[in-house]
Amino acid sequence: MNRRKFLEAVPATLLAAQASGLAMAAGDLQPIVLPEPETEGGTSVLAALKARRTIRSIKEDRLPVQVLSNLLWAAFGVNRGRGPFGQLGRTAASASNSQEIDLYVALPEGVYLYDAPAHRLTPVVAGDLRQLAGNRGRGVKAPVRIIFVADIARFAKAGFQEPGLEDPEVQKSYYNVATGLIAGNVYLFAASQGLAAWFHNCDKPGLTNALHLRPEQRVLYAQTVGYAA
Repeated sequence: MNRRKFLEAVPATLLAAQASGLAMAAGDLQPIVLPEPETEGGTSVLAALKARRTIRSIKEDRLPVQVLSNLLWAAFGVNRGRGPFGQLGRTAASASNSQEIDLYVALPEGVYLYDAPAHRLTPVVAGDLRQLAGNRGRGVKAPVRIIFVADIARFAKAGFQEPGLEDPEVQKSYYNVATGLIAGNVYLFAASQGLAAWFHNCDKPGLTNALHLRPEQRVLYAQTVGYAA
């Protein structure tokens, strides 16, 4: 194999190795096919805005799978088949529709990646990592912790190159705003359904290692959701 062909093959080889490593890390965890999200019900938007608040005391009771489905769809699910630049439309905006934020979901049995187009949870790593996704040890037993991860590589694939989209400092502003929009959706969903939600920091280095993230991926924040204690 000549040097050029070797270099072209390296990324594919690395991705294959990463996929193999993730499969081993996930152990016996199986994908969770989420039921169709319920898009009606709950309180009005104005009522949800009035009720929105941060609640840090959360029970360990698990959320029903339908509620989990609705929560993830509300956060950053697919709400239309054709959005900007011919891509799927999502419930939260992103710069040039880059959709650079991935939602990793820490449950008691392991961490899953939310696959929005398929509306399912793909196993990433087995084991309870909710402590790493927490903040100062609070809410460790809460049933759901959403981990916000930015994939910087997605900016280069955007259908339209916003000014500064390749600038690292501008990218930070874009992915932080995108995270805030998704977190706001979570807060409003929680308020409309009588759930507790808390947006907070997390163990970024620990999660980066535990989730086997690529260099282009950045752990940003986490958000805990469950029933108020």
